[in-house]
This record gives sequence, structure tokens and C-alpha cells, in this order.
Amino acid sequence: MTKKLMTGVAVGALLAFAAPAYADITIAVAGPMTGQYATFGEQMRNGAELAVEELNAAGGINGEKVILKVGDDACDPKQAVTVANQLASDGVTFVAGHFCSGSSIPASSVYEEEGVIQISPASTNPTFTDDRPGPGIYRTCGRDDKQGVVAGQYLAEKYKGKPVAILHDKSAYGKGLADETQKALQAAGEKEALYEAYTAGEKDYSALVSKLKAANVEAVYIGGYHTEAGLILRQMRDQGLNAQIVSGDALVTDEFGQITGDLSDGTMMTFAPDARKFPEAADVVKKFEAKKINPEGYTLYTYAAIQAYAKAVTDAKTTDFEPVVEKLDSETFKTVIGDLKFDEKGDPTEAPYVWYVWKGGKYAQM
Repeated sequence: MTKKLMTGVAVGALLAFAAPAYADITIAVAGPMTGQYATFGEQMRNGAELAVEELNAAGGINGEKVILKVGDDACDPKQAVTVANQLASDGVTFVAGHFCSGSSIPASSVYEEEGVIQISPASTNPTFTDDRPGPGIYRTCGRDDKQGVVAGQYLAEKYKGKPVAILHDKSAYGKGLADETQKALQAAGEKEALYEAYTAGEKDYSALVSKLKAANVEAVYIGGYHTEAGLILRQMRDQGLNAQIVSGDALVTDEFGQITGDLSDGTMMTFAPDARKFPEAADVVKKFEAKKINPEGYTLYTYAAIQAYAKAVTDAKTTDFEPVVEKLDSETFKTVIGDLKFDEKGDPTEAPYVWYVWKGGKYAQM
């Protein structure tokens, strides 16, 4: 396959190297290492670094040392494509990434063309695997069409006949999740009172909050990330609007509580069961804690992606694309998030969603 060659200086600034480039097996983690969603990039990097550390401590993969590169896409689709091309030209055989669906989807076309296996720990938009450009594209997390059903059905039952608003940030993740929630709400016989888009990165959402107040909404579903959700919540409370906030997995980060303080209390969100409590993760969680790292959010999902790839390469006895894909498609992998098997689309066959709630500046599974 033809590798796309990129000019070095501008692209090189996007990549941080965790080790020299003389790796026997070179893999990467890619996500928002900088920017407003960098907390998620940190989760992914933490998971990848410990996974590689553990692999090398056990002798590597098939006796070969594993080297990790880190690609920073800042959750920007164009930057994600640039990073993907650079990683491919650097000889990376596998990428744990990206985080944002809007980055993973365009990057997947590069990886497919260049014969690089991609497993996203966090991209939940259905399009990522429904329309994947070819084999070798997977995720360890769930899908928004399943996450949205949980949220939509809850809103329909809890707020039957009451005004509910659905908001989204126009991103592939945020709008996709909001749309799936809207579908489930309407399928249950309810209709939202307000469906509104907002622009990520802004600081003043007072006009949006005024619309919510005018509609007398009792619940607000936010399809978007914790940074904007936190600001919307603060400005709602400033204007005296006490509507329930409901959202998705992007609010499963301590940083949301840092933005909102005690105002976060009662905020609900959907996410997979807390992997930190899984018996399969106990030893790894202790190792993270020894490093003073909280393996929250997508930390363990990134670790699991590398576990699956490493086992597939071990069993295939090569890093060549087709034999490794064959193993990924057919095997069940023992990981820190439990037994992991991919279906024909590249999604995990088991990916349930449960509820979390914020209380006292912390979140916990309900």
C-alpha cells in the first residue's frame, strides 16, 4: 500500500514521541492531547502508556519491543487526518484512537488505505463502524444509538407530558447522540419542547438559557462535551432555571465537577458500567493508583484496545494487516473491561449503558 508522505515540520509539531523511532513494533494513541478536550486525551494516553509498559515488562509482543507514539488531533477533523497520515508514514501498525467521532471517522479512511488497524476506545457515533471504509476498524466502547435509547426512554417515562429540551453542539458526537435520544423519546410517544444547537467553545450561553426558561423546560438533554455542558449548567442556575441536566459519556470526567462545583449535584449521564470496579481490572487499577492516576472514563478502554491488538498479533505471529484482522474478527479477548469480542461491524458484542449521577462534586454509577 502506498504511504502518504507529509512535510515534516508542521505535522511533526502535532506528534509527541514516547520513545525513539527504532521500535520493533510501533503503535500509537491519538486523540485530543491539547485543547479544551485534553482531559480525554490524557485518559487515553495514560491507558496506552501503562499498557505498553506492561507489555514490554512481559517481554513485548512475540519478543519484540513495543514503542508508543502519541498523536494530537485536538478533536479537529482536519488535524486528525494529518495525524493519521503522519502515523501511517512513520510505520505505525496500530492506532488506539481517536477520541472524538468527528476525528475517528475521517482518520479511518486513511488507516484503511494505509493498512493500519484502528481501535477507538471512545468514538460512539454509529457512522464510525456502520460506514467503515474497510476491515480493521473497531471500537471498544458502545454506540450512540444504544446510549440514546437509554436516555430517550428515561426522559419519556420520567417527564411524560412535561417540557423537555434537547441540545447539541453540532459535532458528530454531540448531534449524533442528541438525535438518537430524540428518536427514542419520540418513539416512546413524547415530543421535545425545544431542539436547539449551540456552538462549542463559546462562553456566553445566556440567549440559549433564556429560550429554555421561556419554554419552562423541566429537563435538558445535552449532546456535547463537559466544558460547554458545565457552562450551560452554571448559566441556567444563574438565571434561576433548575431543570434536570441529562447527558452522555462525555460528562464522565472529574473536570466537569471542577467547572460546576456543587452545581453538578444531580446531573445524570449514561456510560458503560464502571470498569474500575471490574475484577479483571483490579491489578491494573492498583498500578494506576500507585502512579496517582485515576483510571476514569476512557483510560481502561484504551488499555483494552491495546490488549486486544497485542493478543491478535501474538496469535497471528505477525503484525501484517490481514492476519491480525482475521484474529480480531474471530477471537474473544480477555481485557480489563471484560471479555471483548467484535461483531461484523467492528463493534463490541456486549456494550451496555447504565446511569451515573453527580453528588458532592463526584460522580458514581447509580
